[in-house]
Amino acid sequence: MAETAPEVLKTTPLTAAHQALGARMVPFAGYSMPVQYVDGVMKEHLWTREHAGLFDVSHMGQARLRGVSPLSAFEDVVPGDFIGLKPGRQKYSLLLNKKGGIIDDLMAGRPDDDGLFVVVNGACKDNDFRVIDNELAGQVEVVRLEDRALMALQGPEAAAVLAAHVPDVADMVFMDIRSLSGFGCDLIVSRSGYTGEDGFEISAPASEAERIWNLLLSDVRVRPIGLGARDSLRLEAGLPLYGHDLDETVSPVEAGLTFAINKNRREQRDFPGAARIVKELAEGPSRVKVCLRVLEGAPAREGAQVADGAGAIVGVVTSGGHSPCLKVGIALAFVPPALSAPGTRLQVIVRGKPQACEVTTSPFVPHHYVRKRGA
Repeated sequence: MAETAPEVLKTTPLTAAHQALGARMVPFAGYSMPVQYVDGVMKEHLWTREHAGLFDVSHMGQARLRGVSPLSAFEDVVPGDFIGLKPGRQKYSLLLNKKGGIIDDLMAGRPDDDGLFVVVNGACKDNDFRVIDNELAGQVEVVRLEDRALMALQGPEAAAVLAAHVPDVADMVFMDIRSLSGFGCDLIVSRSGYTGEDGFEISAPASEAERIWNLLLSDVRVRPIGLGARDSLRLEAGLPLYGHDLDETVSPVEAGLTFAINKNRREQRDFPGAARIVKELAEGPSRVKVCLRVLEGAPAREGAQVADGAGAIVGVVTSGGHSPCLKVGIALAFVPPALSAPGTRLQVIVRGKPQACEVTTSPFVPHHYVRKRGA
């Protein structure tokens, strides 16, 4: 039998920087990415919660949607109100299929007057941009920004660190986005991230990425953080991960993402999958995403079955692991709505044995987004 050729992994503009820092590199979304550095996942996680962590997220897809009316055109593929999106703001939204399933979750904003700036998940980006291009053909041009890197600076000291280099970020609040000058080049900066902490995502020319990365790391408050801690941080924040908690069978209602469906869009019912989604909003879905706190035993991982008090299988874990902050197992899972109230006692099946768990409120660890000017 012929041997299968090994996967040829892509690299980001920061790959050499990761290797110089002793990162352990792993395949992720078709890229060679750092899963952890010398400190290890636990220390990296806690450092981000207490100080500032720097992440390479350049594998994600960045694009400009340009055209006569890119904001209104974008509404043909997402359920959010983008016609009403103000300059300098961005929104979390969902790319939907015709059955109301989630093709991907994404960020889209107006950092300037150059159309709509969109960031999508790395593993989904080729398909996402193909879908947008096909559905909006003749209305917008999808211009992929392959020559840009993307970094995330997250944690309670992130604002002070970045403001030392880019003073204009100091008065930004959560979900602001701006085209700015900083580090001697053009940037697109949003006050957002996927850790639950205050922080920023910084789009910069690929040619400048390593210099900016090293400048940020020269601050004693900043350490490099890998994919391992990025995942545990987003899990503590109760945030879903595409390909695990979200996929094309999951609706926004099931996933608890109805905030991404604006009221006027619900009334107009003019987005993909509106019939299913509006029905679920009115009648309730057959399953819903919940947060589980494991009360005994090992953490429940993705794929673990969830049982009710009588032992009947009622759901499945989609993300799970150990919480470095809470020092217990936590998980996201889908269960029937009748079993979704906080305080409901359930069981997770780990290595064939039932372990007690409890439905809890989201997030597991409080978010620390800055929502007021001057905060």
